[in-house]
Amino acid sequence: MPADHLELFALPGLPSIQPGDDLVTHILEGIQRAHLTLHEGDILVISSKIVSKAENRYVDLRTITPTAEAIQLSETTRKDPRLVEVVLRESVRVSRAAPNVLIVKHRLGFTSANAGIDQSNTGRESGEIVLLLPENPDQSAARLADEIERRTGIRPPTIISDTHGRPFRIGNLNVAIGASGLPVLYDQRGEMDLYGRELQATITAIADEIAAAAGLVTGQADEGQPVVLMRGLMLPDEPPGQAADIIRPPEQDLYT
Repeated sequence: MPADHLELFALPGLPSIQPGDDLVTHILEGIQRAHLTLHEGDILVISSKIVSKAENRYVDLRTITPTAEAIQLSETTRKDPRLVEVVLRESVRVSRAAPNVLIVKHRLGFTSANAGIDQSNTGRESGEIVLLLPENPDQSAARLADEIERRTGIRPPTIISDTHGRPFRIGNLNVAIGASGLPVLYDQRGEMDLYGRELQATITAIADEIAAAAGLVTGQADEGQPVVLMRGLMLPDEPPGQAADIIRPPEQDLYT
């Protein structure tokens, strides 16, 4: 899987995405503006934020009535009880609640702060508007890849990325929350290392590594580069999967 030469292209000139926008048109136009042609083997990494915007995953907090549970949690976390209510609706379990901290297990299976709900770069002037993650990122990735194939004849492996923190590590990085058309994990157990020792536990999170690499050029602030084309990575000959496959089963969870 290692690449001798890997290229990452942030697609320029993408507009501020609005509900109902045709993301595929914007992506293909971005490829043209970058003076590129889509090739077999190219991988697309798309920020979850623009997918959520196109899917109209906005919530107006002024329409939210918090439950007693949300009000109690808001007192612990010092967060807006309406925001806490939306977090709870997107979650299946609260993992940690403390002042300015609300860590939950998202309904999609991963654990994250505030259920991935975003209040920055939402494209809405009012601070009352928040943006949820895509309803089903794996399906969103598949739909985008299918439509690109319909228009170009090439179906690029496609990842939808989001920014997550990590247990016991400071800082955030991009991970894959949606994927289509590529192996998301590479199980190398049984292979040999350089010195002939059999690998016992090595499973590489390919989709997460690709998402993290793309994050180096998308940025996290006002860069405005939400789509990255990756070229030069030879994917292992493994069946394609979904980002949901990366979620560690509860019986293997060492952190909760």
